[in-house]
Amino acid sequence: MDFIKKYNLEGINGQLLNAALTHSSYANEKGGRNYERLEFLGDAILQLIISDYYYKYTKFDEGKMSKERASYVCESALASYTKELGLAELIKVGEGQKDNVSDSILADIFEAIIGTVYLSFGYNKAKKFVETIILPHIKRGDNYFDDYKSALQEMVQTTKNSLEYVLVSEMGPSHNKTFKIDVIINGIIYGRGIGKTKKEAEQNAAYIAYQKQAKNKEVGKTCI
Repeated sequence: MDFIKKYNLEGINGQLLNAALTHSSYANEKGGRNYERLEFLGDAILQLIISDYYYKYTKFDEGKMSKERASYVCESALASYTKELGLAELIKVGEGQKDNVSDSILADIFEAIIGTVYLSFGYNKAKKFVETIILPHIKRGDNYFDDYKSALQEMVQTTKNSLEYVLVSEMGPSHNKTFKIDVIINGIIYGRGIGKTKKEAEQNAAYIAYQKQAKNKEVGKTCI
């Protein structure tokens, strides 16, 4: 595999690497391990590495760090890294899954690979691997998402919940207004956004609500 040589991963555990590239649908049909446990581990390591970077090398507050980190560990970002590594063609899926290798699967694979690198070589190697791939995207300011309202709407639709935005207050002169808007899901306030326009306030409210919903559903890497 080209990525092994490119990222100096010679000696990587072959059994773990095979599992990291195996979807549960394939394992169910053929037997063997799938990537799910490795993905769980890799997700935690990835969060730590990127959090560490933002804490050490930026002056952002907690909210900004969280938002920036989410940009580079969300589903579409992770899927793009998997393609960048040339691993999309190597994923093993079951017969019924072959025409539906989604970004979600590609994202899981990237995290499983991180878990494999960690177990094979330790944290420092995993950190270097992640930083080599992701930091160039951060430094270029690559944008993987920006529409929180659409993402929240999609999430709520899948669970058949109601969603509405309610204007709480509108303050200031006409040329310099500040809007406060609540986003309400099934009658419960999930976030309050503040902005210079209603659209900005709604997006900020949606971001807060989305993060809460994602955490509750344990789908924190779903992309906006």
